[in-house]
Parts: sequence; C-alpha cells; structure tokens
Amino acid sequence: MTRECSVLLPRVCAALAGPRQPRYDDTCLEKLLDWFRSLTALDPSVELVQDNPCLMEFIASVLALPKPSPSILSFTLRLAGILAASESRFQHLQQEKLLVRLFGRDGPLSSAVWEDASVRSGWVNGVHSMMQHQPALHFLCEGGGIDVIFTLQGDPSLFVASAASQLLVHMLTLSVESETTKPLTTKDCDWPACAQMIIKHIEDSLQSSSASHIEQSLKLLTSLFGSCHAPWTEVLWLRIAKQIESFLMEETVQVQHMLANLLLKMSRSPVFDTEGSFWALVTSALEHLTPVQAGPLAVRILRLYKCPQDVRIRALTVLLQPMDCILRAASQPLEYAGLLDESVSDPITIESLLSSRSSCASLLCQTLAHLKELLSLVDLPMDLPSAPLLRSLMTILQFCNGFLSPASPLGNTVSRILINSFRVQRSALDVLAALSEQKGCDTLIGSVFDVLLPYLESPNTSPTVLKTTFQATSKWLVRLQEVSCSNSQWQQAEKILEDVFLVLQKRLCSPCWEVRDSSLEFLTVLIKCLTDQDEFRQSLLSSEVPRLTENLLEDPESYVRASAVTAVGHLAFITYFAPESPVVENQCNKENTIAKLQEILSTDPEGFPRRAVISIFIEWVRQGCTGQLKDTEQFVSRVIQTVEHDLDWEVRLGGLELVDIFCHHAFCHFGLPKCPYAPVSSAVTSSIHQNEVLQILCRANLFSFLFRSLCDCDQPVGQRACDLLLNLRINFYPTSTPRDSQETEDSPVGRSIAWLQRTLRQGSLAKNFPTDGGNGVDFQDPESMMIALGTIDLEELRDELNKSSDHVEKSPQSLLQDILATVGTIEENEADCY
Repeated sequence: MTRECSVLLPRVCAALAGPRQPRYDDTCLEKLLDWFRSLTALDPSVELVQDNPCLMEFIASVLALPKPSPSILSFTLRLAGILAASESRFQHLQQEKLLVRLFGRDGPLSSAVWEDASVRSGWVNGVHSMMQHQPALHFLCEGGGIDVIFTLQGDPSLFVASAASQLLVHMLTLSVESETTKPLTTKDCDWPACAQMIIKHIEDSLQSSSASHIEQSLKLLTSLFGSCHAPWTEVLWLRIAKQIESFLMEETVQVQHMLANLLLKMSRSPVFDTEGSFWALVTSALEHLTPVQAGPLAVRILRLYKCPQDVRIRALTVLLQPMDCILRAASQPLEYAGLLDESVSDPITIESLLSSRSSCASLLCQTLAHLKELLSLVDLPMDLPSAPLLRSLMTILQFCNGFLSPASPLGNTVSRILINSFRVQRSALDVLAALSEQKGCDTLIGSVFDVLLPYLESPNTSPTVLKTTFQATSKWLVRLQEVSCSNSQWQQAEKILEDVFLVLQKRLCSPCWEVRDSSLEFLTVLIKCLTDQDEFRQSLLSSEVPRLTENLLEDPESYVRASAVTAVGHLAFITYFAPESPVVENQCNKENTIAKLQEILSTDPEGFPRRAVISIFIEWVRQGCTGQLKDTEQFVSRVIQTVEHDLDWEVRLGGLELVDIFCHHAFCHFGLPKCPYAPVSSAVTSSIHQNEVLQILCRANLFSFLFRSLCDCDQPVGQRACDLLLNLRINFYPTSTPRDSQETEDSPVGRSIAWLQRTLRQGSLAKNFPTDGGNGVDFQDPESMMIALGTIDLEELRDELNKSSDHVEKSPQSLLQDILATVGTIEENEADCY
C-alpha cells in the first residue's frame, strides 16, 4: 500500500462507518474490495491489518451501528472474508472477536437486516473468501455456520442459492484435500468431519420426497464433478450412484432434466474414463430421457474421444432419430435406405412430438443445431450417414416451402406444421451447408440445387432465410466446381451457374434492402471462392450482374452501398486486373470505377461505405493491382490525403494499414526482404536505395499522416501509427544508434523536430500541430524525417499510448479520493438545505 493510500484509508473507513451512511455507488465498493484482494494476494502476513488499525475499527464500528445500511454491512462481511483468507490474519480477527460477531449466530444472522438478499450474499461471499485453510473450516463447522449454508441453498434469491452451492463444493474439496492422509472408502469413518456433514446432507436430500431438495443436491453434485477431478470423487459417486439411477426410472420425482447435465460434467472427468457402471448409466439415460432431454447429452458424448464405441453409437442414434422419422414420413414405403436400423427410444414418442404443433419445430431445431455442432468438428469421432442425412434435410426444406406432398399421414401432419417455418428453414440450411464438405454426397448435388433454387427464386422466402440460402448455395457451388473438375460434368455446372445468376439479377433489383445486401454479399463470396474457374467467370461476365452491382454504389441504404463497394472491388480482379482482360477497352471503365470509389471515400455521409472503400484499396495494393511503384505512390498519396481527415477512426486506421502495405512494397521493390521492416544486410541496404525509399515515402506525404496520427483522439490509431514509425526506424537505422537529440537541436531542422516531439507528448490534447513552412516541420524533406525517426523517443510515446485512457482514474488513490469526495458532496447538499 502506498503512503498516500495509507493516509486516505482511515478517513474512508470513518466515512463508510459513519452513522448517516450515505448511499454509495456499488461499483466503488466493488473496486475497493478488488483493491483489498490484490493487497492480500501479494502479502499474506498480518502486517496489513496491524499497520492499518482503521480496518479493525471500521468492522467494529459497523457492527456497533443499530441499523447499518445493508450495502455497507454486505461490504463489511466480504471485506472481513478477504482479510481472513490468510491464516495469520484469520487468527488476528479471531482475537479481536470480530469473526464470531460477523459470521456467528449472534451476528447479522439474527438481525432484521438478514432479510435483505445483499446481506445474505455478502455473508456467503465473505465465508467463501475466508475458506482457504483448516482453522476457517473448523470455525464454521463448529459454530453451526454450515447449517446456515444448507438453508441458503434454497434461498429465494437465485444469486444467493447459487453462491451457497458453490461454497459447499469449495468446503467439501478443502476438507477432503487438506484433512485426509490415506485413500478414502465409502465408509463414513474415513472421511473428515466437515466432509461427512456435507455428504450426509447430499444423501439425505437425494432420498428426500422434496423435489427442491433433490434439485439442490443435483446442482451441487454437478458443480462438484465439473470442477474437481480428484480420485475421491469416484468414491463419492459409488455412494450415491444407485439413488441417481433410480431417478431415471421414477415418474414421481421430475428431475430427469438435471441428470443430463450431471452426466455431462462427469463424462469430462478422467476419473470416470474406465468406470463401467457410469457409462452404463449414460446408456440408460439416453434410453429413458425424453428426446429433448437426451439430445444435448448425446451431442456432448459424441464430442468425447474417450467414450466407449457402443455408447457413441447409442448417442448418434438419439440424434438421428427425428431425422430418420422425417425421412420415413416423406414416403411410404421408403424409396431410399433410412438413417437407422434400430431406435434407442420408442419411435412412437418421436412421432408424437413431430405431430404436435407445439413441439415439432423446437425438436427439429434442437436436432439440427446438434448436427451442425457435430459437423463443425475437425475430426468427427465416427462416420455419419451423409447421403440419407442429406435426403432428410432436403425433405424438411421441401416440407417448409410446400414443394413436397407426402403420402403418409405423419408426413401430411408434419408438412402442415412446418410450412413457412423460418426457424426450421434456417436451421436445416445451416446443416445443408455443413454437409457440402462431407464425403458421400456428390451424387446428390443436382438434387440439392433442385431444393435451393426454388428458395432463391420464391418471393415468399424471407430475407433472413434467403441470406442463409445464399450461404448454403455458395458452399455447394464450390463443391459443384470441385466435382465438375474431377469428372468433367461441365454442362451441369454451367446450367446451375446460369440459373443462379438469373436469380441473382432479380434479387439485386429487390425493393427490400436486406435482400439487395445479402445478394451482394453472396456475389462477393462467389468471386473469392471461384475466381479461378473459367466457367464461373464466363457466366458472371455474360450476365447483367456486374452492371447491376455497380449501380448499387448509389443505393439509398448505407449497408447496401458498403456491400456494393466490396463486391465491385472484388469484381475488379476479374474485369480490370486479370491478366487476360483487354487493357485498352477496360482502362476507361477501370478509372471510372476507381474515381467512384474515391468519391464515396471522400463524400459518403455514412461510415460503412467509407470503411468498405479503404478495405478494398488495401486489398488492391496488397495484391499489386494498382500498377507500378510510381502509380501506387500517387494512388496511396491521394487516398491518405482523404483518409486523414475522416471522422471515422476505423477509416483512419485502415489508412495506416494501407501505409504499412505500401511501405512493404517500396522496400521489396529495392531488394529488401519480404518480412516487413526487418533489418537487412549492408550489401542490400545501400545508401542510394535507402534514400530512394525515403524520398518515395516523403513524396507520398506518409510521414505527415503517421506523425499526426500519433496525436489521434482514438487510441488504436495512435498505437498503430507508433508501431509503423518504430518499424521504419529499424529499417533506416538497422545497425547504427539513432541520433542524440542534443546534437541536432542547434540547427533549424533540429529545433522544428524538438517542437514536434514536445507536441507529440501532448497526445490528443495537442492543438497546434507543427505544419509545413515557417518554423514548422517539413514532412516531405527526407533529411528532416531521418532526424525525426532518429531523435524522437517513440518508445516513450508507445508506452503512453498503451496506457488505458482511465489509468489515472483506476488507481486506488483516485478511488479513495472519489469516495471522500462523495461524502463531501452529500454533506454540502445537506448544509444547503438549511
């Protein structure tokens, strides 16, 4: 603790414990507790409370108040717990008789203020903080505090109940791990006294007829098995396993929904890797839980590589049962092989859920979400029946848009329920997209597009479903191109591409801006993925899509303009920057497109389109599409002059990224290594090349932009500019030490650079930036910029920029001053009342 804080702390304690006790901001009290946590973590000795007797006086004063404020009492309980976390300070608080007055039966427990949930929460949190050693454990168990915690498990405040459960888990773990010297058995006599009390409470609650008591113990066990993976947890499990298993069979106690989460936590513990009875219980749970309850358990089990194979097959069967039921409902008899040979749960249960309007969509959405999660894994733990699953997905999508009229009664019912169900459509399309990367689906690609194209064409497709359809279509188009290349099925690919672009033309003219926006995003994705394919380029350029896309640069909606900028920017890689594009014919169009984008960058009133433009320009320069170095220099210079005055910090940050890429190209042009700003050998770094690069950067006016950005009011911009200048210094001073500022200050250039350094130290508060001419800095003068790079303390500036904007306000001293200022303001206001 600093001397300043030790002076302020007694006044703060006196103010907090004052009889009037003004209402303090809870945030201030939380910050004060955080400060004490950091102090006690650094020093577990008793000196903290001995050197600051005001802390003990504060606790005693609060306890002496006839009606303490609930927030201050809660704060006091938590503070005492933090202080008592070390054994030496615990003993000191015990000697002062404070702990028993705070956490004993004669403390807040027996007062009217206990009715306030914040006090109960403070009590539980204080005990939890204190519970780091055996003396604290014995103090609570011997004083009857553990019974209070048992009661608080059922507290009406969910926060208090949850904290009480977590505290019991912590106490059980502490008791077993600090008080046992030999392996435990299921006999009570082997367990420590405190652990015995908690375990007996768990067992009594599980055998209780009260559903709430059973739920409390199941929550406690779930937390315990999730956080502790010690061998003794298996011994505990053997004591309660039979009772837990009985809950799967009993219908009188409805706690099955909690068992899945308990088993999931246990399945992640290495203790139960080879515990056969545990995996038998998991199998039983998959069979007896409802499909809605068993689904989350099944998908998590499938993610475990240590899971026994027979359990994994059961889990996959649980996931696929609703999909198999859909496939069988589509046609009677089945035209294709089903998904499953046998079911885990009763098929009638699945059919009844799918036949109910209240449960059909939710069951399918849950199942589809689990399948999507499974398909997102890099290595699937077991093979999925991809083709039947794909047929089931297409069936669901055709049910949803009314394109399939099933013959079976179940199919008719499900199709009526699912018609225009946007939730199910989006979920099914997500899984359909994920299946594009799976083996075994190539023969069904034509059928997939027979389902996707009607969704793209239909006016009844909602904008959100259309967006998801576009995403799935892009995935399958990529797959189509891969298959076409391998088996020469060009005609099928060309026909599908032609159909897609016809639909896209219509969608780009939609009156709905969300549809126009999604269409442009879809086009951009296609260009990124399929630019190398001749069939794609020909189909795209022969359509009206490029012209319609460019027209949308003037769309009234800013999101659409931004997406149009991105699409036009990527179209340029095909229309203007491709090696085979006719140079003379396209030069005029290319210049017009660049002019349009530059106009958007300088005049668009919304930030999104301007951000899109700078992102496209960055990509163009990175790909070397802006011509020779001289042309790129002029291009970058024009862009920077526009960007440096932009009000959007992300646009300015994009400008710095553009500078970084241009510097990289400039150095590489003269033979420097591709690693940006790495020191190079003397053979390459000739003074001639160094001067040429420096002149290019000065002519482009990049240094003015970089140094001005150091004073930007947005911290990320200043940090990025400082990093770029430091990288440039390494390049221009690869072996020699930067110049001493004292040696250069006598010259006019040196004085202007010194002025610049003083200005930069003011940061965003700088008002008069040294400009060109007069006594200002000439940012286009190579000699001045070399001196600036060599003398300005960029490391100091970087340290300042890396500090958070509120680093002063976050200090403990500032916090203590704020609390005292609050007291002063309240007293002044009270005085004004008279």
